[in-house]
This record gives sequence, structure tokens and C-alpha cells, in this order.
Amino acid sequence: RTQNSKLKTHKVSIITNTCTSTLHLLIDKSILLKTNKQSIKMPSTTKNEIEIDFGMITQDNVEQLRMINKTCLPIAYADSFYKDVVKNRNDNLNKFAYHNGFVVGAICTRIEPLPNDDKDKASSTSTGGNRIYILTLGVLAAYRDRGIGQKLVQSVIDYYKESVSSSSNEDIPPGMKNVKEITLHVQISNNDAIKFYKEKFGFEQGEKVENYYKRIDPPHCYVLRKSLS
Repeated sequence: RTQNSKLKTHKVSIITNTCTSTLHLLIDKSILLKTNKQSIKMPSTTKNEIEIDFGMITQDNVEQLRMINKTCLPIAYADSFYKDVVKNRNDNLNKFAYHNGFVVGAICTRIEPLPNDDKDKASSTSTGGNRIYILTLGVLAAYRDRGIGQKLVQSVIDYYKESVSSSSNEDIPPGMKNVKEITLHVQISNNDAIKFYKEKFGFEQGEKVENYYKRIDPPHCYVLRKSLS
């Protein structure tokens, strides 16, 4: 059940974005959401970071994901988005970040086929393949710059590495072992997001897509990708 505490409003800044894909806004509001969780603990590694837990997104708590997205994103995602996340039931690809029992962030990703025009860019020897696509990434304003977003993204990359090195196919989602890259779209004016993905993870800035967004100015985006193969 969602509990709201301490709403602080300052200025809005964009962190990374996609509409049908990824649109991440940093909005200076703090809505703390508490729930029962099954979690994996991620310790802090620097003095600015805080310890977090990861927890699964389920039918019982998916409304908290809706609240995170509503707080952090300017776009209302369709009910089908949340149904797909719950149906997937993979806490390695879709998860909450908790601090002291409160939801402070979330990431949602999916495995999908590489678009035809991306196949050669992902691998010079590839004739096909899949990619991990970052759909949404959000961290509440009061908890930004504490390593939470970085840990969320890194956890997905680590899951890929563990999957491809595993000798067992048990619990590995279909297509994971054929993943070539991790990708997202970022609004061209979102310099903070571009810097975040480039400096923290080594993403490369790809092609510019004109008029990608319909209700955002500027409407253009860059494709950011990191080769995993």
C-alpha cells in the first residue's frame, strides 16, 4: 500500500528518456513508497552512496511502479505496460530499489529483437540477435546522486553476464544468450543522461532520430547503445 511523505517541489530536470521506450525525468519531488519485499541487498561502495535492496515487481505492488512513473515521468503509461511487467515476473529485468524499506527507484527493461538497421552496428559478425532495451529508469529526487540509478542499470548488465556464462538454461529468459547490446533512446537536450550512460557504462552515442517524441520539445532523440557481445 502506498504511503506518501514529504513532497518537495523545486525544479524539474531530465535524466534520460523514452516515450514508447525510455523517458526518464528527475523531478524534485519525494514520494516514499513502502511495501513488503523479497530483496537482494546492494551495499554502498562510496561515501555518497547508500545501501539499497532490490525487490520484485508483482501484481500486489505494481501500483507503486505506476506511482514512481507518474512522479518521475511526464507520460502516462498504458495499463498494458504494467500488465506486461507483471506478466514477465523477472526481477532481474524489472525491479524496485528500496532504501530502509521504502521504494526510492525502479528500472524496467525487456529483451527484444535487434531492429534490422541495428544488426550490423551491434556486431560485425552478427546476422541477427537481440538487445536489452531500457524502458524506464527513475529515482526519486531526494535519493539522486547516491548511486541508485547506477546500481539499477549495472544489475541488469550483471544479469546478462551471469546468464551467458551459465551452463544451465534454467530461469534464463528466452533470447538472453543471443543478446548483443543494451540500448535506450535519450532526448537530444538531455545532456545529463547522455553523460551518465557514457561515463558510467561506456555507452556510445548513435544516430539521431528526428521527431521521435510527439509531446516533448525538442522531439528528437539519440540512440545510446553498449555492445555486450
